[in-house]
Amino acid sequence: MANTITFKPKQVTKRMLSGLAPRAYEVVVNRFGLTDDAERKTLEAIGQKYGITRERVRQIENAALTLIRKSDLFKNEKAVFEELKKFMHSLGAIIGEQDLLGHLSKDSLTQNHIHLYLTLGDEFTKHKEDDHFKTRWSVSDEVSDEVHSSLKKLYEGLSSDELVPEGELVSRFLDHVKNLSEQYKNEEIAKRWLSMSKTISKNPLGEWGKSTSSSIKTRGIKDYAFLMMRKHGSPMHFREVAKAVADTFDKKCHTATCHNELIKDNRFVLVGRGIYALSEWGYKSGVVRDVIKELLKKNGPMSKEDIVEQVMKERYLKKNTILVNLQNSKYFKKNKSGLYTAV
Repeated sequence: MANTITFKPKQVTKRMLSGLAPRAYEVVVNRFGLTDDAERKTLEAIGQKYGITRERVRQIENAALTLIRKSDLFKNEKAVFEELKKFMHSLGAIIGEQDLLGHLSKDSLTQNHIHLYLTLGDEFTKHKEDDHFKTRWSVSDEVSDEVHSSLKKLYEGLSSDELVPEGELVSRFLDHVKNLSEQYKNEEIAKRWLSMSKTISKNPLGEWGKSTSSSIKTRGIKDYAFLMMRKHGSPMHFREVAKAVADTFDKKCHTATCHNELIKDNRFVLVGRGIYALSEWGYKSGVVRDVIKELLKKNGPMSKEDIVEQVMKERYLKKNTILVNLQNSKYFKKNKSGLYTAV
């Protein structure tokens, strides 16, 4: 067990539950997963075992927890609850359930005992999972309200596909919670609070953004390729992309598979033989003649030299390939001034 608590959970639980009747004891033990297999049983499963309804199991559980809270056996363990409360304050006063339990112990059974104490203690408030946040626990209404509000404001301030380095996002977040006590204003606590959010997430490169963004919620090779190219910042050959994905994310990435994904996804533009760029960089799809036609449409008649120069900025080609396309009279012609126009 992690060296974060001084009490022995199994012994504490044994003492607190010793005043319960056998069936009530069994219900609590099974509901909270206090058996050796650490499995939290459902109301249905316990009901089937005893031949009673799930609602009756719920009643027995609630009555048992109320009885424990009123008992001297519970009051005698006050130091345990004070220690847990102090520990939670050190983590930020509000923290995701899994994060909290993971800090206290890596052992599932021990975590289940701690979960029982959180449920029993008046000091602890459970916030159930919703559309914005994961399940979390708090020991301060003031901190809880401020953090929830600030996380929503932080989300609203992000654009759809914005990617923010972790340090910058933490800084933005801490600006939102400036009214809180200084004891909570540090990077570790801020990151812990951020991890409670379901609407803001981190991608495999450590960049943050809206959870719905394809740059955050990676689904397969195409998204990893997108992140890799965005990080690289300039066009890459598909073989380079495949190797970078495999090396950076420790993912199996076959060259042919990667190439197929780049071909199918309109976020990538073929700009040379096997070389791809991102469309968000301003590159547009199409063969060489399409690029030339777009240039002429935008700029009007152009000289051969200017066309070659501009096309070379958008495509990784040999000069001769561009000149050959210009000679196609089906698409291009020279005017009296010797400048090229589209047919």
